Amino acid sequence: MSPPSDPEKEITRKPLPAYTTAPNAHNWEPLEEEDSTKTPRRGFVGAATTWALSDRFNRILPPHKRYLGRSRRTLLIAIGVIFVLLLALIIGLAVGLKKKSGSSKSLPLPTGADTYEGDLTYYDPGLGACGVDSGDSDYIVAISHYTFDAAQTGSNPNENPLCNRKIRATRVNELTGKKVSVDLTVIDRCTGCEPTDIDVAPEIFKKLADPTLGRVLVTWAWL
Repeated sequence: MSPPSDPEKEITRKPLPAYTTAPNAHNWEPLEEEDSTKTPRRGFVGAATTWALSDRFNRILPPHKRYLGRSRRTLLIAIGVIFVLLLALIIGLAVGLKKKSGSSKSLPLPTGADTYEGDLTYYDPGLGACGVDSGDSDYIVAISHYTFDAAQTGSNPNENPLCNRKIRATRVNELTGKKVSVDLTVIDRCTGCEPTDIDVAPEIFKKLADPTLGRVLVTWAWL
């Protein structure tokens, strides 16, 4: 027969948490109580914001209505396409104006006493862009279409401000070894010339260079 137990010496055991499965579980952590002062989770906030924006959008443009005889989806697609086209047009105009502005500054326009260097070539003269007829031995010059067009103020090329302007071309002739300068009158527009290139009559080219070369470097300036 077992001796009676002493209540004072009886070991008091703490009750295990209700959610433990093993009587001797030691690696458990107490569940955190929900704190009403904490900020809601981001996912919940984002979803609520998206729903609010969607609800407001649906009130402005109800999905079941027709707009100009088209569904809301078709209307939104059309608006998106128009927006993209307008944006592309604005960007294109901005880039074009910037390029035009930048190129005008680098063109050899008669705005100062600058000296330019470019290719010298020759061609068969005739009726030029300025409305002047000329021959093989005339002291005339065709300037680059870039420069000519940049100075154009109207639709009539005969009234271009550069028409009848004078330039002085200078170089050392390979045949004579002497430095030669000639004064030329602008009467034409050279479509194959770069901004600082000039095109002259055949006899004028002979004064400045060996004709067999066809293309040489020349230095020139506005008078």
